[in-house]
Amino acid sequence: MADAASQQSYPAGQAAGEERAGYMLVFLAALCWSLGGVIARFVEAGDSWTVIFWRSVWAASFLLGYMLWRDGLRGTVQLFRGMGLPGLAVACCFTIATSSFVVALSYTTVANILLMQAGAPLFAALLAFLLFGERVSLPTWIAIAVVIVGVGVMVSDSLTGNVSAVGDGLALVIVMVFSVATVLTRRFAHVRMTPAMCMGTAVAGLLAATQASTLAVSGSDMGFLFAFGAVNLGLGLAFFATGARMIPAAYAALLATFETLFGPVWVWLVHAEVPSSRTLVGGAIVFTALLIHIGLQFRRLSRPQRPGVSGVAAPR
Repeated sequence: MADAASQQSYPAGQAAGEERAGYMLVFLAALCWSLGGVIARFVEAGDSWTVIFWRSVWAASFLLGYMLWRDGLRGTVQLFRGMGLPGLAVACCFTIATSSFVVALSYTTVANILLMQAGAPLFAALLAFLLFGERVSLPTWIAIAVVIVGVGVMVSDSLTGNVSAVGDGLALVIVMVFSVATVLTRRFAHVRMTPAMCMGTAVAGLLAATQASTLAVSGSDMGFLFAFGAVNLGLGLAFFATGARMIPAAYAALLATFETLFGPVWVWLVHAEVPSSRTLVGGAIVFTALLIHIGLQFRRLSRPQRPGVSGVAAPR
């Protein structure tokens, strides 16, 4: 995505104010995303497809309303038209990721999903190397290897029967499609995340409607599903899409990791959901490797960057 702020000339005070706002908005995005697991655990609907349908309806409605407010009707139509095949591919990735996240919650812990998900940026670097020959530095290769080890430790729990293999499998699917979406977003800079995500959630809702045993939910469930879709997913993306344009990508990536840090804590505090020891050990390995890798990016901040590209965290 283009760095809108860098294309204009602002007074020093105004630029500093926008940068501070950018930090706050990206942090709020991570905070919204971190609430996904704790909200989902309140939903009593037994059919995961019903949950996916209503979450997608509320998320797509919020995102469409956000784009209409920000860009107007004509601008919103142009955004959808301008996505092209890369945008459709990114939308498909989001369809798979958001659906898999809800289903995975029925089989494994929130910590297991989020901690595996933390390694997506490094898997994206590996994927970019394999598909497009992008240069990967030695520190990044080391970080990728460490992340693979950490994910292996977490997945090993499913081999012992302590954690569902289905849950771990879906968590890995989420990591893979997030990685693909990240690579496509970086490779095709004109692809806008917001319309692609809106389309992805809309498609997920349509697919869920064909699979759900019923679309009827209780009033309390509808309230939680609204928060799950509009606040956790929609508002989080709106915060990130706005704030990531104002700060360097490395800072956006670092702030986005607060989702991985906060998410398991909320579920533990509210629902007493305790992850397994292997999840904690493997997750710590993944999270440490990611933080060290992001830290190394700060050494390159003096070079021109596109904020909101390499630091993009695919929506949950």
